[in-house]
Amino acid sequence: MRAKTTSIENVSRRRFLQAGAGLTLGLFMPGIVGAEVQAGPGKAGSAAVGDMIFEPNAFLRIGSDNTVTVISKHLEMGQGAYTGLATLVAEELDADWSQIRVEGAPADAARYNNLFWGQAQGTGGSTAMANSWEQMRKAGAAARAMLIAAAASLWQVSATQISVRDGVVQHAASGKSATFGELAEAAAGQPVPSEVTLKAPQDFRLIGKSAPRVDSDAKTDGTAQFTQDVQLPGMLVAVVAHSPRFGGRVKAFDAAKAKGINGVVDVVQIPQGVAVLANDTWSAKKGRDALQIEWDDSGAFALGSDALMAQYRETAEQPGLNARNDGDIAAAFSAAAETVEAAFEFPYLAHAAMEPMNCVMQLSEQGCEIWNGEQLHTGDQHAVAAVFGLKPEQVTIHTLYAGGSFGRRACKDSDYLVESAQIVKAHGGSAPVKLVWLREDDMHGGYYRPAFYHTLKASLGKDGELTGWHHRLVGQSIVTGSPFEKMLLKDGIDAVSVEGASTLPYAIPNLWVDLHSPTDVGVPVLWWRSVGSSHTAFSTEAFFDEVAQKAGKDPVEWRLAMLDKHPRHAGVLKLAAEKAGWGTPLPAADGVRRGRGIAVHESFNSFVAQVAEVSVKPDGSVRVDRIVSAVDCGIAINPDNVRAQVEGGVGFALSSVLHGAITLKDGVVEQDNFDSYAPIRIDEMPQVEVHIMPSAEPPTGIGEPGVPPVAPAVVNAIAAATGKRLYSLPIDSASLAA
Repeated sequence: MRAKTTSIENVSRRRFLQAGAGLTLGLFMPGIVGAEVQAGPGKAGSAAVGDMIFEPNAFLRIGSDNTVTVISKHLEMGQGAYTGLATLVAEELDADWSQIRVEGAPADAARYNNLFWGQAQGTGGSTAMANSWEQMRKAGAAARAMLIAAAASLWQVSATQISVRDGVVQHAASGKSATFGELAEAAAGQPVPSEVTLKAPQDFRLIGKSAPRVDSDAKTDGTAQFTQDVQLPGMLVAVVAHSPRFGGRVKAFDAAKAKGINGVVDVVQIPQGVAVLANDTWSAKKGRDALQIEWDDSGAFALGSDALMAQYRETAEQPGLNARNDGDIAAAFSAAAETVEAAFEFPYLAHAAMEPMNCVMQLSEQGCEIWNGEQLHTGDQHAVAAVFGLKPEQVTIHTLYAGGSFGRRACKDSDYLVESAQIVKAHGGSAPVKLVWLREDDMHGGYYRPAFYHTLKASLGKDGELTGWHHRLVGQSIVTGSPFEKMLLKDGIDAVSVEGASTLPYAIPNLWVDLHSPTDVGVPVLWWRSVGSSHTAFSTEAFFDEVAQKAGKDPVEWRLAMLDKHPRHAGVLKLAAEKAGWGTPLPAADGVRRGRGIAVHESFNSFVAQVAEVSVKPDGSVRVDRIVSAVDCGIAINPDNVRAQVEGGVGFALSSVLHGAITLKDGVVEQDNFDSYAPIRIDEMPQVEVHIMPSAEPPTGIGEPGVPPVAPAVVNAIAAATGKRLYSLPIDSASLAA
């Protein structure tokens, strides 16, 4: 029997359907970036914002109360997607920013697909603004045209004489005007335009301006709905005991003591562990603690981090699969006047989002409902449907805010959603269930940025010119076995493993990049903010700096000399150097060594250069004083949000530079929570400056590109301050002691 849901269900949409489904219209938008979008009557909705009268397409509706509700097909997890998408609609609609509301779209790939991913709905790869740039503007422009047509019909004037500004439709000659809300019902009867004309950039009134974020108030006053806030009648909370080792299985368990805990309702076995269901999270945790489980680790991964890295070093002695091969690398090294070699090591990293993994799921005769900070709608919809034997369209997803993700909620295996479904099924589907992973659960048994080992070798000619570059990488593939395998795996090369290395922009005549992707490592890996660039930017830009030093060249000038064919790299590099005062001395401090370093990197089609200024005390402790960033992400839809994303990226990156590492001992993760896997503290945050390059190019990603250059800029600054090069992260302060 289907239980009544809470106020977060689609009340407004139901009222609309009851009031007048005949008012809904369809809008076909021609292909954008090789994809097609069929946008029809909106199906999304959670906020009650008045009677829904005018719903011209899948991406917005206008209420009689004059609110404009934008339907976001992308998850808001702190990256500003809701604000950015709303800006695009409001710009072409000529709405007033104060009348804009935003809500998350349900799972419906036919309407809300990511245009870069084909027929799949999801948020990731810093694509939210890039793939929506024209689509959302067209949605707003179509609605505007229908409002004008309605006014022209009512006022018996020519549509060409009507203007729209700040949410008011006006006819200057007659003095007549009306709000969107007043025209909504009439607009719903107008034909949907087959073509719309979008504004020229010089006419933008919202794009390029720093409008306040649409989610700030709700997140400030506590009304924003996250998964953890969801409470359904009769809902149980589930906490799961997983094997301490990846690949371990339950051999036997005794639930007698757990069932004796007050509040515990049931204990069920699922494929990857034992779930305790209780009336609240604390009771479920106490019940889990009381479980007595014997694990079968015969098939589990049991290596430690040191042993695994030793294997990687041995693997790197052999050639890998060719990811790029320009010129004749062997001839370059044979003729070199000098060669430089280095090896870099990268640990596993956890996502460590502030809101741990969670999900609310309810089974009924009609299907399954999910409440989740949903990042991969289509994949999760199919995976959950498979557990229950449902059709994917029988899985309804209510998309809520997510308290961070950094890639974790875009799980290629739909891990915690599938686990929720298994628990609901094992309990008989008789109650809604909120699955809660404590942070320790995700730290011990989640997914990680892969550990990697890189070797690099460069050759210099007799005049110090860079003649050859060989880069070899060893690390697990993320895309193998994922829904993105066909798109991102070619001839055995995982494109995200080598991104930033195989795409090195410098004009080096002989360049070879090869890759090993071990398949016998049982640690689950996943995209982590900036994915492959999180390690390739470090090795390439730190090594380039070392080679420049060996050649006696200024790091900025040498880079620029090899970026003739990459003006956007060169542009941000020049801007960052200029704003940071490159070449000027840093103020001295007693006993403290100070240095400045630079790095530039392209990721997700955006270009970022950063200059770091550091102080190194005699005991080797490092303080990052300042990060100057120059960013080219095309048109900055909301410059304040661009700055916020880069600032956040700096803090995120510094956490791994200064503290972060997931280590294994006998196959068991040694970190538990923020006490042993620490993000940077507020007093460690440097002064951050963000300078945005003016651009007329379409917008590209900004959620991730601020991360990759931080680490190499910092270690290059440390090298400038101390003369010591670092080849692994996090920073080992002891090695920098004077």
